[in-house]
Amino acid sequence: MARSAKGLDQLRARARESLEKHGGLDPDAFAVLSAKLQYVNGDYGSKRTFRDLRKALGRASRPLYYLAIPPNMFATVVQGLANADCEKGARVVVEKPFGRDLASAQELNRILQNLLYFRFANSFLEPIWNSNYVQSVQVTMAETLGVQGRGVFYEEVGAIRDVLQNHMLEVVALLTMEAPTGRDPDALRDEKQRAFRAMRPITPADVVRGQFRGYRNEDGVASDSQVETFAAVRLHIDAWRWAGVPFYIRAGKRMPVTATEVLVELKRPPQAVFDTIAPSQANYFRFRLSPNVSIALGARDKMPGEAMVGEHVELLVRPGSDNEMMPYERLLGDAIRGDSLLFVREDGVEAAWGVVDPILGNVTPVHEYEPNTWGPVETKQIISGDDRWHNPQPIAGKTLATKE
Repeated sequence: MARSAKGLDQLRARARESLEKHGGLDPDAFAVLSAKLQYVNGDYGSKRTFRDLRKALGRASRPLYYLAIPPNMFATVVQGLANADCEKGARVVVEKPFGRDLASAQELNRILQNLLYFRFANSFLEPIWNSNYVQSVQVTMAETLGVQGRGVFYEEVGAIRDVLQNHMLEVVALLTMEAPTGRDPDALRDEKQRAFRAMRPITPADVVRGQFRGYRNEDGVASDSQVETFAAVRLHIDAWRWAGVPFYIRAGKRMPVTATEVLVELKRPPQAVFDTIAPSQANYFRFRLSPNVSIALGARDKMPGEAMVGEHVELLVRPGSDNEMMPYERLLGDAIRGDSLLFVREDGVEAAWGVVDPILGNVTPVHEYEPNTWGPVETKQIISGDDRWHNPQPIAGKTLATKE
């Protein structure tokens, strides 16, 4: 269902084109699929639209509604479904806070699965996954794209609401939560809820907002817009395991690369037995979450020769399976089956909003930055002590990280 004037023929043509582009087309199978596709055109605020939807559903008994619509229309559409008797036996999937569009929902689903599995399927992490060994944690989500014609939408949200409140804090929760007591969805959600509650609300002193040069020229964007397209925050976790460990989070558009990456930097050895190890040469775990999933361990190795002098090396693991289920296939399949393991719960949503609430409403200045850079220069004030920003790199198999 949509307000677009495009009809059923365009929908079927789009489905055919997608199949031809992604895996090949079986004409007989597509004929069956095509016959099952339906399209309802109408305004979300019209009762007639939902009556047409009820008619199109026919005898369907367990419909799944995926709301790929602006957040301010969620309540209107859900109420329309209920009033038109479309809600019986139904499930509703809401894009927010599970992402801001199809691409981000795919990405977040992949992130959740890989981080969740890696954390709790490998015992070697547990002894060092705490403030005794971890110096700092960084989570960066960078996009080379701008708002891509979505200026009106972006003016309503900005980077903090768009990805930081949901996407980035969800990643931090998976990094910091305790192990769930079992595979029951609520066991996982309970631990994530505790992780959210341990996050100290972000203060204006711990955030830098930026806006790329040219954003105000986008259609639908105010000429004096104060909406951020970039945000960097310093987050603190008030939990025994993470006390004193800073979490640095960045999200921005028009960055040099498109990547989502986590860097867990470990503390240096307490004594320099051989050569001195600079802060930038400390051991680390690096999780490249998108667009290509990889896990790396940064270590020190002795350089050739007699001198006891080391160099930095990175041990890299990159999954090579071509048979992995597509993330969105997993997402919708879970929704159809009623498996809520990877979906957030209401109390977790509210707790995450409580973390960012103090920095909403343009309470800090927005600094302009040039496209294809890592945000405004003021971002450096978020980093403290010997820490440096870790910048994800685009080329696999070569230098994958720089620090500034």
